[in-house]
Amino acid sequence: MSKEDRNRADARFNKAARTANEAHSVRTDRDAALKAVTDNMAKLKALRLAREAAAPPPAATIKKARAKPKKSGEKAPALADWLAGQQSGGRRT
Repeated sequence: MSKEDRNRADARFNKAARTANEAHSVRTDRDAALKAVTDNMAKLKALRLAREAAAPPPAATIKKARAKPKKSGEKAPALADWLAGQQSGGRRT
């Protein structure tokens, strides 16, 4: 094996080792970021649950009654009558 062949083999080996090392460092960074996000989510969840446990539940809101629906036998006013009512009420057409 000549010196040139040995240098090429070493370069190839070093490149593979460097790539593996970079992949390991990227994985480590990703795992650290994931752990930080997970820990933050757990902390926020604990704070939310504590806040909800300490505060009384909000009072139920009372809904206003809706207008009564028309009976099936009643007809809507004719279009001309409705338009006349809108115009006499001050609405521009």
